[in-house]
Amino acid sequence: MATIFPPVRISRRLSRELGKLEFKDPVTCVYDPLTYARASAEAYLERFAKPGPEALFLGMNPGPYGMVQTGVPFGEVAMARDWLDLERPVKRPKIEHPKRPIQGYACTRSEVSGRRLWGWAEERFGTPEKFFERFFVWNYCPLAFMEESGKNRTPDKLPRIEREPLEAICDEALTALIDWLQPKQLIGIGKFAEARLARVAPDAKVGWILHPSPASPKANRGWAPQAEDDLKRLGVRV
Repeated sequence: MATIFPPVRISRRLSRELGKLEFKDPVTCVYDPLTYARASAEAYLERFAKPGPEALFLGMNPGPYGMVQTGVPFGEVAMARDWLDLERPVKRPKIEHPKRPIQGYACTRSEVSGRRLWGWAEERFGTPEKFFERFFVWNYCPLAFMEESGKNRTPDKLPRIEREPLEAICDEALTALIDWLQPKQLIGIGKFAEARLARVAPDAKVGWILHPSPASPKANRGWAPQAEDDLKRLGVRV
């Protein structure tokens, strides 16, 4: 039997364990791109996950026009396809929200957070290989939660009875990934991710940078320069 690449094994276990959970109203639809977009998700891990990075960047969970479509963290379609070169076939989930169709790499909407993050990486490092020599990017939770209206509901807004089992599974996967990667520093993309990193790795060097979400007025005033200021504050050279 072929040996499964450890980050892929972690990803598959994470997806399998989360698949056992149930979520109630107001959540009416849950997407797990680690299943229907597995080809891209695992290509990302196999190509770019390497032990000993300078830092692990951690996001919260998928956006509707990013990882939800491509399976790649912050995976804005154009960046995942053209810069990261990760275009792979994307299947359809078993249950699909009528207002949030899965179009994979045919999706024409742009995920602003992903365009900002990977666009910065391209501008600063030129090639994915040079970026991933120093860094790796992962999402704490691979699930996207949608209400009947199509509105996104983030994991921190789930009721405690649903949130705590989800966090236990995601914490275990994050711990396993950190143990394998052995990054020198852990950086949350936003305060939520920083808090989860601090919880699973209380003795590690943990910090945060501004999240590139368009919902953040501060990020809309020029995310990249502010994120670079945050990195300098953490002692990360860019």
